[in-house]
Amino acid sequence: MSSRIERLRELLEEPLLITNPVNVLYLTGLDSSNVALLVGPDRARLFTDFRYIEAAQAVEGVEAVQTKRALISWLSENLSGRIAFEANVLPWSFAEELREGGIELVPRRGLVEQLRAVKDEDELDAFRRACAITDRMFERLVSEVRFVGRRERDVAWDITRLYHEEGADSESFEAIVGSGPTGARPHARAGDRVIESGELVVIDTGCQVGGYTSDYTRTLATGELDGEMREAYDVVLAAQQAGLDAISAGVRGLEADAAAREVIEGSDFAGTFGHGLGHGLGLDVHEAPRLSTESSDTLAQGNVVTVEPGVYLAGRFGIRIEDDVIVTENGVENPVRFTKELLTVS
Repeated sequence: MSSRIERLRELLEEPLLITNPVNVLYLTGLDSSNVALLVGPDRARLFTDFRYIEAAQAVEGVEAVQTKRALISWLSENLSGRIAFEANVLPWSFAEELREGGIELVPRRGLVEQLRAVKDEDELDAFRRACAITDRMFERLVSEVRFVGRRERDVAWDITRLYHEEGADSESFEAIVGSGPTGARPHARAGDRVIESGELVVIDTGCQVGGYTSDYTRTLATGELDGEMREAYDVVLAAQQAGLDAISAGVRGLEADAAAREVIEGSDFAGTFGHGLGHGLGLDVHEAPRLSTESSDTLAQGNVVTVEPGVYLAGRFGIRIEDDVIVTENGVENPVRFTKELLTVS
């Protein structure tokens, strides 16, 4: 972990106070809900309260400092000088408390996130293992779990159980199970709707292994579909392939998005793909870089991103197909093995 702190030092103009717990976890390995890390040119100090101090003292390359439970208040009384802070993380009231304590605060944004976006081999290994478990979960889901006549939330509970049985540390997020019209809402929650025969079911799910997440989506059929549904599925599948083909190091996020979006906009389903093509994955389910019409990011070797175009017809159905891929110099490594063929479940 100390090598990550050294990489961060190369980006700093003044000491940086890191208050995002996920960024502290990335830099030190300490998982704490009440923590801060001050990285300066010569030393790094890890601040936390009694509950976590023993774990903090085990972190190599940092000085563990026990604080009060009111961490920001303690820092305002014990730090001084010119210090950078995570302006996109620290609440305004906490920043004011530090400033009133005599600290000269300098706003900085995205310094640790910039490092997190490019994964090392240990991170990629954890990610691949998460994908392998998600593949196994999907294989069992379509072969063992009954869909028709059951509530969406019942299927979501089965997903949780299967992850546990397959060895995941946890789910990355609450699984989306969107059947029929529910699937037309990209971030629908699995509810009490009973899944019917002859409709589409969007399953968006992932798991966590060693802190790193998977996140992918398959759309399943529960019987014979009408022609429009099948046509929409083929369009989304073609759009996803176009997005995958467009990705490599040096490609801008908006260019990858445009490659997939062009397929949908050139079909009978123009205007139904309302979100971005994808996002970064890592310790968080959503992190840098972004693949969207609004992205200012350029992809780099070692990024891990989702590729997830969709078609959504309000009140009727939705379709999304999503893989997680590693950006390489000349394309992608796709560890997702579960089929993208339109499967029918009962």
